[in-house]
Amino acid sequence: MRELLAPAKLTWFLEVTRRRDDGFHELRSEMVTLEFVDRLDVDETGDYLRLEGPFSAVPLDEHNLVTRALALVGRRAGVTLHKIIPPGGGLGGGSSNAAAILRWAGGVSNEAALSLGGDVPFCQVGGRALVEGVGERVTSLPFEPRDVTLVLLDFGVNTSECYQAFDELLQRGEKPKGRNHLEAAARLVEPRLGETMDWLAATLGDRVHLAGSGSTLFVEGHLEEGVETWDVLGPEGVVQFRQTITTPREA
Repeated sequence: MRELLAPAKLTWFLEVTRRRDDGFHELRSEMVTLEFVDRLDVDETGDYLRLEGPFSAVPLDEHNLVTRALALVGRRAGVTLHKIIPPGGGLGGGSSNAAAILRWAGGVSNEAALSLGGDVPFCQVGGRALVEGVGERVTSLPFEPRDVTLVLLDFGVNTSECYQAFDELLQRGEKPKGRNHLEAAARLVEPRLGETMDWLAATLGDRVHLAGSGSTLFVEGHLEEGVETWDVLGPEGVVQFRQTITTPREA
């Protein structure tokens, strides 16, 4: 049995540079990995996928990115996925799970990794990087230790709907702005996100940022001393604060 770690990724900033003729959007973003990880126990003699953790809705069929990653590298294994990164939150949990399998199998090209999803090439590399195109251009950057407080909500944001809303805003003449060009679109798609961001801003001001296209929010720095996680009742349900740090690229 071999233990693999699959760290969450955080999109530090995100710019949408253009929409291609094939409908995909090209991005320019900085991504970092976090000390907030799923764990995969890999049995090289097995042939199964099992899930442990609070997220029972994660599919365990051929659509799971672990299964697809194994197929991509032509390997079979028994995998027990201990999942704590919330799906649909914009932290790349599924992509990181797939990338852990790719690293275990010796790695693949960015183009091959991209076939599993736009975040997989970065997650295979990890650390801190400038990510461009549709995720295939990954330029490693020097590691910077950063304290981060994640704000985890109990709902997600549909990525496809978010990009569709982004395009509609452009068609109406609105220009993307701010640290995350998808924020206005995400707030339209999921009004509860906007309510929660406004609620947090009343206390934290403009320190609250959206992570990627998902529902996770983050604040630079730690908000409390001596505690890792705590829950607060927000305007749209329970809000979990989780303090973590950025991590360097694996050696």
